[in-house]
Amino acid sequence: AKRGRLRFTSHRDFGRALERAIRRSGLPIAFSSGFNPHPKISYAGASPTGAASEAEYVEIGLTEVLDPAEAHRKLDASLPPGLDVLRVVVAEPGALADLLTASHWHIALPETDLAQAQAAVEKFLALDEVLVERMMKKGLRELNAREVVVSMRAVQDGDDPMTSDVVWRHSTPSVRPDDVLTGLREAGGLQIAQTPVATRLEQGQLDESTGTITDPLG
Repeated sequence: AKRGRLRFTSHRDFGRALERAIRRSGLPIAFSSGFNPHPKISYAGASPTGAASEAEYVEIGLTEVLDPAEAHRKLDASLPPGLDVLRVVVAEPGALADLLTASHWHIALPETDLAQAQAAVEKFLALDEVLVERMMKKGLRELNAREVVVSMRAVQDGDDPMTSDVVWRHSTPSVRPDDVLTGLREAGGLQIAQTPVATRLEQGQLDESTGTITDPLG
């Protein structure tokens, strides 16, 4: 999980913090062969910088069999508060990325009118295409934010409305919370009063029949 201020860590920052934590924890990490060995750590579906997450996944290769509960305790104790290990399991054969095909997000919209947010969501979902632009390494790229969204609704969360139950399929290049918010502004007319806070709640495989996400470690 990435929580609190640690949501502003980049994927590279997170990787460095994890490698340091593994060294501090004493886990028997495996290394690749070759002239410049690297620790066997693979990431999949990393959340963008600025987004909180309760569902980050990483696979670590070890040189010996270790009890998952012991690995959990050692690694979590070695990470800074806000980067928290929620669960450790023995990896099954196959690629980790193949188990992560969709995400479920909450996007908090402080001081945004609920009725306006609901209307913006309805307009967004009614369209077949919502094109947004994002600057990437190779220049400005146009993405269809509507194409990947499976479901979205605006609900009241205490005093703040939020777009809740935003479920979207993973794509290449990946659609981010900012892309969906841009689509809601441009296609739905949503006016955002304060900085939104996006939190990923789940990652996994999409059940097309129900629109829900299955636990990739189940």
